[in-house]
Amino acid sequence: MGDPNGFLTVKRMVAPDRTPLDRIGDWQDFHTALPCGEQERQGSRCMNCGIPFCQAGVLVKGAASGCPLHNLMPEWNDLIWRGQWQAAWLRLMKTNNFPEFTGRVCPAPCEGACTAGLNDFPVAIKANECAIIDRAWAEGWMQSQPPARRTGKKVAIIGSGPAGLACADQLNKAGHQVIVFERADRPGGLLTYGIPNMKLDKAIVARRISQLASEGIVFRTGCDVGRDIPAQQVRKTHDAVVLCGGATRPRDLAVPGRGLNGIHFAVDYLTASTRWLLDGHQAGRPAIDARGLDVVVIGGGDTGTDCVATAIRQGCRSVRQLEIMPKAPETRSAQNPWPQWPAIRRTDYGQEEAIGISGADPRSYLTTALACLNDGRGRVGSLETARVSWVSGSQGRLTPVPVSGSEQTVPAQLVLLAMGFLGPEQTTLDELQLARDARSQVQTGEGTYQTSLEGVFAAGDMRRGQSLVVWAIQEGRAAARACDIWLSGASLLPG
Repeated sequence: MGDPNGFLTVKRMVAPDRTPLDRIGDWQDFHTALPCGEQERQGSRCMNCGIPFCQAGVLVKGAASGCPLHNLMPEWNDLIWRGQWQAAWLRLMKTNNFPEFTGRVCPAPCEGACTAGLNDFPVAIKANECAIIDRAWAEGWMQSQPPARRTGKKVAIIGSGPAGLACADQLNKAGHQVIVFERADRPGGLLTYGIPNMKLDKAIVARRISQLASEGIVFRTGCDVGRDIPAQQVRKTHDAVVLCGGATRPRDLAVPGRGLNGIHFAVDYLTASTRWLLDGHQAGRPAIDARGLDVVVIGGGDTGTDCVATAIRQGCRSVRQLEIMPKAPETRSAQNPWPQWPAIRRTDYGQEEAIGISGADPRSYLTTALACLNDGRGRVGSLETARVSWVSGSQGRLTPVPVSGSEQTVPAQLVLLAMGFLGPEQTTLDELQLARDARSQVQTGEGTYQTSLEGVFAAGDMRRGQSLVVWAIQEGRAAARACDIWLSGASLLPG
């Protein structure tokens, strides 16, 4: 697999992103691509390492390691090194329904487990993956392939995020008639409204959804199951139902002044921005607008970064990001050994852009909000913050405690809450009277993805909690196989 000396003679190279000060002036993709020849050289760095930890997709002492989809990285890295791009694409599509999504937004746990990364830089797996699928679209290899036969069975999928789309794609391949219910005005779930356009161009999402529709999948948008239509009615009119509604209940901020105007959940802010962009942003402004305001983003992670980058493009006056956790180490700690995902400090695109403008990182670590302060007109005008110390309680659980004397007031006319999610919304689950676990997530049988209600399945964040796009795709594929077995008695779909 690959050039036996490639990892020694070829240095890791990924295409540079557009510079921060260049890209903040528009909403276009900030990624670029390497020339074909250099991308092929990057494939040569993948050697026959004996055990491809990159594709393991397992937990190592509770931490994720490798690709949950078990992508065949050594095979398609070798094939692009040899210039056999179409063969590489066929290998890639065996395990991943949507590499154009993961190749752009996945944090690449495969690279964290790459053997070459033990004492050097890992293979540029994510960039190679993206290059393969982008070439497939450009060359016309990605053609509509409706199933040759239909089974006569109808499956309803509730939710059109990555889990729902992957499940729909697989079940459609098996010949079932698939109807996807989506409450938003466009399909795609978080791929459409949860990830900004500059990180995942919505034309790429729409292109894939258009292909799925051409293959026979029906999308019913603007239909909120459990509100616009009873969940029981959906169940009665379909042979099976798969719940892929995500973990969309955001964690709130319980501080004085929370009810003031100008405080929003991050997902609402990002949705408003993308909808404004897709609806034709030449006229008007987004429903939630950062222009000319001091913005404070509470919370880290991808969502917090996306809020920072969006606020900058909307023309905010300033942006800060509060993170209650301590700053991560620069290198792996002894408690985070290879092949676990490296929990190290990263400066993502939003922070790069803030640094490019002000020269300072917008993040304040070990910091929490104590109160939202009224500007005298019913809107938030500033935020009282404090440093925290993580203190061990009587049961050994660490709790953040404000440090006396560290209080500070910062300007904030727009506060965005990006503190994660508490689990799925409960309306549909209550109506169906489904069993749930202690975290309010849908409970399913071991390995079956079937809920406590026969013929009703669940996948993605709704079942396992907030996670990565790549995990959602894996969940959708596995649930599709389980559903196909229940419908047909057997399945040729991979798990």
